[in-house]
Amino acid sequence: MFAIVETGGKQYRVQEGLTVKVEKLDVEDGQEFVLDNVLVVGEGSEVKIGTPYVEGAKVVCEVLGHGRDKKIVVFKKKRRKGYRKKQGHRQWFTTLKVKEIQA
Repeated sequence: MFAIVETGGKQYRVQEGLTVKVEKLDVEDGQEFVLDNVLVVGEGSEVKIGTPYVEGAKVVCEVLGHGRDKKIVVFKKKRRKGYRKKQGHRQWFTTLKVKEIQA
């Protein structure tokens, strides 16, 4: 069974047993977290599509930990003006392990 969930302004396709990195959530390590913004849920040819969310569907996850991604470089430049700006960014994330999908 798979589901497409929405969290942090992004959409993720998840399955049971899968680990996924999402935008940082304010939850402690080892706790359960329920994602209830489920857009699509299904298995094989039986697929339920929500308008915008599927009624009564939720994905139960376990929080494995928090961290920061690799650094990306943000470089801005305007030609012939002498303007250059270099900046780095590391995004915070939370790692979730999908325990079960309830449809």
